[in-house]
Amino acid sequence: MSRTSGRVTIPRNAEEVLTLASKVYFRHQADGDASPLRNLDGINWLNLGPTIEPALAKHREAEALKAQMEKAYRERDIYLPAIDEAVRASSVLLKALNQKNPKRLSDWGFNVDDSVQLKDAAKGK
Repeated sequence: MSRTSGRVTIPRNAEEVLTLASKVYFRHQADGDASPLRNLDGINWLNLGPTIEPALAKHREAEALKAQMEKAYRERDIYLPAIDEAVRASSVLLKALNQKNPKRLSDWGFNVDDSVQLKDAAKGK
């Protein structure tokens, strides 16, 4: 029968780390003065422990806001294609109407770049 080294896996997910920390803190409190974690150098679970639940609450709040953000983006995306098409078509029409002075499109809010464009061959050099 072979023995393993008993690899310990630490989660990478923030919520899972906080949940694990909560369990460790609970056990640390239950063991009281006999807890081996009292011997950690530079880490005081008595000070750290009470910060776990607020951190977990903030994580859950952030996840809820993330879900709201994703919902808002989905709702925005319903309208965006038609609006984008209208803006592009408007720029084409206005540019055709102002061929001699395309800078007039800036009156409509468009950014007009009238800098000289380099040829493709010159760009590669």
